[in-house]
Amino acid sequence: MAQILKKEMEFEREFVHQGGLLMAGCDPTGIGGVIAGYGDQREMELLVQAGFSPAEAVAIYSSHAARYLGRESRIGTVAPGMQADLLLLDGDFEHDVSVIRKPEIVFKQGVGWDSAKLQASVAGVAGQR
Repeated sequence: MAQILKKEMEFEREFVHQGGLLMAGCDPTGIGGVIAGYGDQREMELLVQAGFSPAEAVAIYSSHAARYLGRESRIGTVAPGMQADLLLLDGDFEHDVSVIRKPEIVFKQGVGWDSAKLQASVAGVAGQR
C-alpha cells in the first residue's frame, strides 16, 4: 500500500510539472463515514508529504479549483472584492503542516465559528464514537 501511495504522489508532482491543473477535495461517502474538513486536513498533509510546499498545497485546494470552475474572478484567492472563507490555525502552517489539525476559528460567509465549540456540540453524535 505504501508503494501505491508513493507512486500516486510521484504522479501528482509530475502532472503539475507537465502543466496539469491539480485540484484537491474530499468526497463525503454519503453514509456518514466522512465528516467535512477532516479528510481535507489529511489530504493537505499528504500534498506536502508528496513534495508540494504548504503554499502550493493551499493553491491546489483553492485557486486551482476556482480556475477549473471558471470562477477565479470571485473565489479562490484572498484579495479585495473576492469571496473567501478563511481558517485561523493555532500555529505556523508554513513550517508545520500538522497545524492544519488545529483550527481555532473558521470563517464562513463572514461569520467566525469557534472550532472547539462546534466539535463539542456534535460529540457522540457525529464522527468516531
